[in-house]
Amino acid sequence: MRKLILLSCLFLMSCNFETPTSFSRAAKNDPMIAVDGSKTTLNDLLERYKGNTVFIEFWASWCADCIRGFPRIKSLQQKYDDVIFVFISVDEDYFSWKNGILRHGLYGEHYNLPKGMNDGDLVDFVRLGYIPRYMVVDKEGDIALFKSTKAKDEALEQLLY
Repeated sequence: MRKLILLSCLFLMSCNFETPTSFSRAAKNDPMIAVDGSKTTLNDLLERYKGNTVFIEFWASWCADCIRGFPRIKSLQQKYDDVIFVFISVDEDYFSWKNGILRHGLYGEHYNLPKGMNDGDLVDFVRLGYIPRYMVVDKEGDIALFKSTKAKDEALEQLLY
């Protein structure tokens, strides 16, 4: 039994728990759908907004915690109007996604991962096991905040400059 515990501890210590500061090539090239139906990638977005701070929220129209966080996110949008707010939905139903944007009055850049939250290179890279999930990409294009699950996380606001 002691050997099993020791082996388990060694295995866990050898696992990579690093927080990435840049997206993998596969994650950046995973296809997303824009509200107008066009296809794009995270790489396209990061190139388009290079030099800007980018706030990313992974969400879904059916996610109660996402909906509870929207008022806080809207207040951040008002306070930091120079930050690009990107909402990436994991709704598998296109109409639920678009209706969710309207129903909750979300403004910003809107995209959808059509494979949902359990499949895809971007989902795998961010280890998306829970939503909402918030990320911040700094003006240099590096991931400044890799994982936050609370809209009131003070680290979010500290990085929105």
